Amino acid sequence: MFEKIMFATTGTPICDNAAHVAFDIAKKYNSKLFMFHVLGLPSRGFSQVVTDIRSGQPEQIDADYVSWVKEELKNTYDKYLKDCRECEIDSVAGVPSTEILRKARQKDIDLIVMGAHSRQEETGAARYRGAVGTNMQHVARGARCPVLIVSRPCTTCLWYFSNIVFGTDFSKASFSAFLFASKLAKEIGSKLYIFHALDMSAVHAGKVISQEDIEARILEARKKIDKTYLPHLRDYDNFDIDIWEGIPYVEILKYSRAKNADLIVMAHHTKEIDPDQAILGGTVEQVVLRASCPVASVNHPDKVRD
Repeated sequence: MFEKIMFATTGTPICDNAAHVAFDIAKKYNSKLFMFHVLGLPSRGFSQVVTDIRSGQPEQIDADYVSWVKEELKNTYDKYLKDCRECEIDSVAGVPSTEILRKARQKDIDLIVMGAHSRQEETGAARYRGAVGTNMQHVARGARCPVLIVSRPCTTCLWYFSNIVFGTDFSKASFSAFLFASKLAKEIGSKLYIFHALDMSAVHAGKVISQEDIEARILEARKKIDKTYLPHLRDYDNFDIDIWEGIPYVEILKYSRAKNADLIVMAHHTKEIDPDQAILGGTVEQVVLRASCPVASVNHPDKVRD
């Protein structure tokens, strides 16, 4: 399923959790791994001087500098490379998200693995800002393949992936996420949990919703799941369906922990707008920041169709 995996890295400790997941998936699925690092932005126009993304210092781009960066990446991930079947290391200058997307298209990548942030200081600050990294947002928006986002050590992953939670809001993009989740579950025999969080945020705005109305909306959501997703599972019966009411990202996180999920799959935005113009949805963003397992953001159906 994953013939080609891209691990987008800054070569700093902030990407260590993503590295662990990327190399383990490549090993399990015998994939070719593309380790990709963007050097930094040219200082002006076609200048050969870049601001190194790791050190923040100006550096002259030449063959020696690029070779040094690649060697540093080899040294950084030496313990993983020993068990990797095939790994291609590349480094270029430019806007990180743009170059990652360009490389993914050139190499026809099946899965991009990256961290939620590109700078160490963003991790702690994210708790107060409630925001993920800009590069990750842009990659999630533009990628033609699933993007696996790893923001914390994966404590529940048992040889990838045993319990997959698919969170849906019934959008068009959610169906692409379902295709990815169900295809992966069928291929490796995982338990698939189809989950919908009935949005009760209106209650916090002062609107009173009766219990009868809540039950009616739950029943309606169950009918949508039965009609939209079950016909595509065919003979696959290793799945559960659950609908909880509450704040969507909170309920998804609670549900994934209750089910010991080692992967959460969601659409990368939650509104019916052009995916190419969408930004990372608020619900997905909060799940990425707080989930104890990797989160797969799926935008387009290109790589997830049967």
